[in-house]
Amino acid sequence: MITKYLYLVSSAFILLVSCAETDDYELVRTELDIRLEELLVQNANGQGKSFFILPDSDDFTSIPQDPLNPLNSYKVALGKLLLHETAAGSDPKMSQMEETYSCATCHPVASSFYSGRSQGIGEGGTGFGFVGEGRQIDLNIPIDSVDLQPVRPPTLLHVAYQETALWNGSLGATGPNFGTESRWAITEVVENNLGFQGVETQGLLGQSIHRLKIDEDFIVNNGYQWLFNKAFADVNESNRYTALNAALAIAAFNRTLLANRSPWQDYLKGNYEALSEREKKGAIIFTDKGQCISCHTGPALKDHEFHAFGFGHFDDSNDAVVLDDAKFDMVKKGRGGFTGNVSDDYKFKTPTLYNLRDARFYGHGSTFNSIEEVVRYKNNSSLQDQNASSNLASEMGAIDLTEVEISDLVFFLENSLYDAELLRYAPNSVKSGNCFPNADVQSIIDLGCD
Repeated sequence: MITKYLYLVSSAFILLVSCAETDDYELVRTELDIRLEELLVQNANGQGKSFFILPDSDDFTSIPQDPLNPLNSYKVALGKLLLHETAAGSDPKMSQMEETYSCATCHPVASSFYSGRSQGIGEGGTGFGFVGEGRQIDLNIPIDSVDLQPVRPPTLLHVAYQETALWNGSLGATGPNFGTESRWAITEVVENNLGFQGVETQGLLGQSIHRLKIDEDFIVNNGYQWLFNKAFADVNESNRYTALNAALAIAAFNRTLLANRSPWQDYLKGNYEALSEREKKGAIIFTDKGQCISCHTGPALKDHEFHAFGFGHFDDSNDAVVLDDAKFDMVKKGRGGFTGNVSDDYKFKTPTLYNLRDARFYGHGSTFNSIEEVVRYKNNSSLQDQNASSNLASEMGAIDLTEVEISDLVFFLENSLYDAELLRYAPNSVKSGNCFPNADVQSIIDLGCD
């Protein structure tokens, strides 16, 4: 009896202690936590820490979306498959490349939807490696038939938090692109006339530019008809199996690509133990002295603006091939190349900072090889492209971070913002049964699809 009594007392004591620890969890804050929260509130547009929290990927009501392309579960499921479907690569210049590439060729989940190499290669590439780093130009393909990207493909993560697409923001009819209508034909983005935001427009234009073909024959022959019927039940069947609806499905899926399982997101939700002391110090540098948060803000840690930091371009790199000098000059001017306004020259869209470890190359021209290189570059005033000096962002240079501060900031960027579970966004298979994201002979070997 006494033993039973002591057991009950002991159990009750343990329960009380456990409850107390649970109840007091959010109150156990260090001075670093208090300072960091103060800085976050100062930079949260009056919304507090919630301003920086990403929604769950299936919380469609909370994910920013195009009113012309409302999210639904079938549309997202369809887009997930189409993004990875190599059977869509059925409009190549070279017949031997048919059904060997996909959207995900340049945006593989294995590298957090960044390109696995410095310059994206669609048709005309061979191999994959481990995370896309092994893709090379197929030497049996004429160089002018290789689908080479003129800038580094940005990650698909957090594209929901932008109204325009591409580094220069040329795709999309809304937001920053109001008033640019006269430039749409000049810059060959007439798809903007459809009225969609950038993510949707990119899904459509990307099919033609990157030699993908998703038409009724593709949809029926590869078993996608049922999903199109579910995803676009409100669309007349005569207009249902189209490249446009494929684009809308891909865009819908892309909007759900959120790095919402990172330690930083856990911390923002109240888990003060999600970050180490060093990470918290780095976060304080990020939100205060480093001035990073002035551009990298909101849930995606990116604003809707374009800034000139004087980053170099592909023609400053030995690891890239530039095919069209005339158009490339326009590409190099960034936002100004699209708008035609001199005040926009050499300004590029603010990228997200999540999962940067997997990027491997940094800047629109892949002219940096580490996060630390970028931080050090922004900490001084030595520009890679002097042409940007007339429109240079005020955040460039004169920050005067110490070596310790640089180290802590880099540690925060590399670790706190890293979602290690992005494979949840990859399908187990695609309807065609093809290897993905690539299906050329070498990629099949690399990916173990045989």
